Amino acid sequence: MILLDQLDAGLEQLNAKSLRRRRRTADSACAPRVTVDGNPMLAFCSNDYLGLAAHPNIIAALQQGASLYGVGSGASHLISGHSRAHAILEERLADFMAPHLESARALYFCTGYMANLAVLSGLAAIAANEAEIFSESLNHASLIDGAKLSRARVQVYPHADLIALQAMLEASTAATKIVVTDSVFSMDGELAPIPAILALCEKYHAWLVIDDAHGFGALGEHGRGVLEHFHLRSANLVYMGTLGKAAGVGGAFVAAHASVIDWLVQKARPYIYTTAAPPALAHALLTSLDIIGGAEGHARRVHLQQLIAQLRGDLRLQRWKLMPSDTAIQPIIIGDNAESMRAAASLYEQGIWVPAIRPPTVADGTARLRITLSAAHTHDDVACLLDAVNQLELN
Repeated sequence: MILLDQLDAGLEQLNAKSLRRRRRTADSACAPRVTVDGNPMLAFCSNDYLGLAAHPNIIAALQQGASLYGVGSGASHLISGHSRAHAILEERLADFMAPHLESARALYFCTGYMANLAVLSGLAAIAANEAEIFSESLNHASLIDGAKLSRARVQVYPHADLIALQAMLEASTAATKIVVTDSVFSMDGELAPIPAILALCEKYHAWLVIDDAHGFGALGEHGRGVLEHFHLRSANLVYMGTLGKAAGVGGAFVAAHASVIDWLVQKARPYIYTTAAPPALAHALLTSLDIIGGAEGHARRVHLQQLIAQLRGDLRLQRWKLMPSDTAIQPIIIGDNAESMRAAASLYEQGIWVPAIRPPTVADGTARLRITLSAAHTHDDVACLLDAVNQLELN
């Protein structure tokens, strides 16, 4: 069994480096208090930033959507799978993001990963063989893979290095220039300098593709994400927001000028050649949007900011390092892979679920505990985490 022997050897190498991934199985709904592999846990690892994943009103909307539209779409959007629920959701998303985008339209996708593949490959097809993508060095894997799928020339600029990005844009002779960046870097919690990047894109006539997976719903007065947070509006913007994190359900959307969206419908293969998401999910997301943009969503964002301040103010680290972040993502750098795994295991034994993140997700030597906070957490929940982490680092 030579082939299997090769696989087993590879797995053993991952074990030796403390890099082998293992899944845990949640037995209950996504929430701060969950049952995992039969054990009660206090969880700080989901991206359910507003605590909407188990919201009773959204659950009821999903049940209503299933009764109206069934449980499957049956085909791709361009065949017969585009339901009234999808159409209404896209209209609502376009209206929601309209203050920041000219002639806004929106397109709903099954996942954020698929949305990013579609946007980058679709925009690069505007001028075949004459497109160039400028990608942030810390971008999410879906953006890296989307750039590869596009077959465009790709240049990677150093993290948040506006001087390097400007030099690349100034030197480029490509007919289509595309700058792409995360808004909130998922492993660091840091915000990209979006206003300055947009200014460069407008100066050099480039598209700016923003992956706001960790900002939509959680940032901005009304939850419109990084565009509202920075008070931005531009025809150069192509915005991707995830609907399975702060929105609590699933899927993603791209919002941009109507011509961009129409082009993606014609040319974006990851959109054209896949079965549409269940329309019941789209129906449930209408209730999510009502909450995000309303008084309840605002109150949840305020509470989330209070929890972030509590955690950052009361951690007492000496050897480990809390990274600078004003978002719900609060990473603690440990460095060593094995020590990070031991720290996560120790917390888990105490009934606290915080994941250890290791290479290749993060750079070598920067293994970490990635704490994510939710508006569904209480101050007592965060105090429990703080006590455990502060004590753990001392041992």
